[in-house]
Amino acid sequence: MAPFDINKVKADFPILTETVNGQPLVYLDSSATSQKPQQVIDRMNQYYQHENANVHRGVHTLGTRATDGYEGAREAVRRFINAQYFEEVIFTRGTTTAINTVAHSYGDMAVEEGDEIVITQMEHHANLVPWQQLAKRRKAVLKYIPLQPDGTLDLKDVEATITDRTKIVSVAHVSNVLGTINDIKAIAKLAHDKGAIMVSDGAQAVPHMTVDVQDLDVDFYAFSGHKMVGPTGIGVLYGRKSLLNKMEPIEYGGDMIDFVGLQDSTWTELPTKFEAGTPLIAEAIGLHAAIDYLEAIGLDEVLTYEHELTAYAYEKMSEFEGLEIYGPGPDKRAGLITFNLAGVHPHDLATALDSDGIAIRAGHHCAQPLMKWLNQSSTARASFYIYNTKEEIDLLVDSLKKTKEFFSYEF
Repeated sequence: MAPFDINKVKADFPILTETVNGQPLVYLDSSATSQKPQQVIDRMNQYYQHENANVHRGVHTLGTRATDGYEGAREAVRRFINAQYFEEVIFTRGTTTAINTVAHSYGDMAVEEGDEIVITQMEHHANLVPWQQLAKRRKAVLKYIPLQPDGTLDLKDVEATITDRTKIVSVAHVSNVLGTINDIKAIAKLAHDKGAIMVSDGAQAVPHMTVDVQDLDVDFYAFSGHKMVGPTGIGVLYGRKSLLNKMEPIEYGGDMIDFVGLQDSTWTELPTKFEAGTPLIAEAIGLHAAIDYLEAIGLDEVLTYEHELTAYAYEKMSEFEGLEIYGPGPDKRAGLITFNLAGVHPHDLATALDSDGIAIRAGHHCAQPLMKWLNQSSTARASFYIYNTKEEIDLLVDSLKKTKEFFSYEF
């Protein structure tokens, strides 16, 4: 494996040559969606130009090429997250769909009145609202593991919150706001000790670090392709095979059926049972290309480089008077920094930075309960990935200084 070369990596992403408001683009919003390398774009174009057909349904040459590409992508995902069986990899539209599938299919089967569902206040809405709705449908109790002042979890609190009535524990591997990296393996053990299953939202983890679902011992794990240099509209639900076999599909139609009669139908085997209709063929093939790209760099290299960037940004921004950073220190966080600048609304701040060609996120980040915990209506967020540099962080800090001066000026 060649040493990490930031200049070579940046050259792989054609959009990074764009200018915004006359300035070179500085893209610091990869937690929302990552940019795509030419290798992924080319692979998807190749599919549409030379392989386009439906899968699993024809014996002609194009159908075979498409099916091989689609199922090859499934095997690439299985290897990438170290799932034991290819049947444990379900393609979905994204993390949101994956978690909703678990909440409806497993949740409606396993949760009864008075049972408990345990989550945290740092969850993205995609890992919160489905559990709210499940609790309402089944008359269950939704419980929250308390957060420490720095936005981390204490395993003693986790243990105290999970009880013998707990059926599901669902926790983000990495917070999309705080950057907190949660100890999913330890939480999974505590859940299993009480007979509960463990679900984890891995949308902010899989793009940035090695994830081994067998080592984590999770029962379900969800992530999205578009945050890991892959296309939009594709995600993955990993599920333990023994559980998936017991679950009912939540969508019905083509490809997921075995036999259809006038009054009843039966379902095909995993994983197709959960993939009704024409699947996300080009997107899965693009995801395969994204995995190949990240593996060529090496996830350890990605994590090391991002940690250096985050530590550098955290130090520079911590020195900035009037700027408040939310979440733990750089040793306990992934590659993002959420903050507010005193006296400047996050939306105004993001607009000012955009005038300098710098793209950040502003708002509640699909985490309104966490905003309430932070006592903020919204925040700004800069998130880093493999194509960012320390020089871009310097440009961010310079633009923040200019923005502060502008809003401090008394007209």
